[in-house]
Amino acid sequence: MRQERTGGGALAWRAVLVMLGMAACAALAQSGPAQAASPYPAMAPVSAYMMERDAEIAMARSAAPPSVSAGAEVLVLGPRGYVSAAPGKNGFVCLVERAWFSGLQDDGFWNPKLRGPDCYNRQAARSVLPTFLTRTKWVMAGASLPEIRARTRAAMAAGRIRPPEIGGMNFMMSKDGYLGDDAGGPWHPHVMFFTPPLPTAEWGANLPGTRVYGTDAAAGDPYTTFYVPLAAWSDGTPDAAAGGHHTM
Repeated sequence: MRQERTGGGALAWRAVLVMLGMAACAALAQSGPAQAASPYPAMAPVSAYMMERDAEIAMARSAAPPSVSAGAEVLVLGPRGYVSAAPGKNGFVCLVERAWFSGLQDDGFWNPKLRGPDCYNRQAARSVLPTFLTRTKWVMAGASLPEIRARTRAAMAAGRIRPPEIGGMNFMMSKDGYLGDDAGGPWHPHVMFFTPPLPTAEWGANLPGTRVYGTDAAAGDPYTTFYVPLAAWSDGTPDAAAGGHHTM
């Protein structure tokens, strides 16, 4: 993979909250007061999104068990996008995603607190991650959210954003991340699977007892993402809430 990465991607898990509450929100919009404006209406100063290099490498590797992450390439955020900080040998790529990896309709798109350790497998690193890395390059160059939406639509129409490869997935098993204000921390250890836009009902996602969650692709988003919670974090310690109800 190239030494300098062109940034961009979506931290899709937060969009589950939006999708699961969509009907209620629509009803409120029609019959009640207008919805509150996003708490993060614009990008914060770039410095608010940056991390100390060694800390970012360690957090990125915590996305997956050492059996996976020890041999993965690690990317860190630089002033123009993600750059390679450690070479890999197993095809996995680990990084700490920022808030603009969220869905394009997510009200936390610019949240400077968000840190999401990810470790993409070979298929997702080839076919999904480049979309997110390109978005990061746009962000670091000063693009607004409307500009990012327009560029994404144009790239999809031109075929520059291709479907995820079969088997594309990533690990999000870190105890150290902050996946948004709704989670207030790392949520739960889980694995993510990427597909072209399709109804999440095709996987039985978000139904009682399935323990599979999904985000339907909102307007302009190139992927549908599915989440399967796991029982333990990447360091092997159990998720205390693994046997209970997972709220997204």
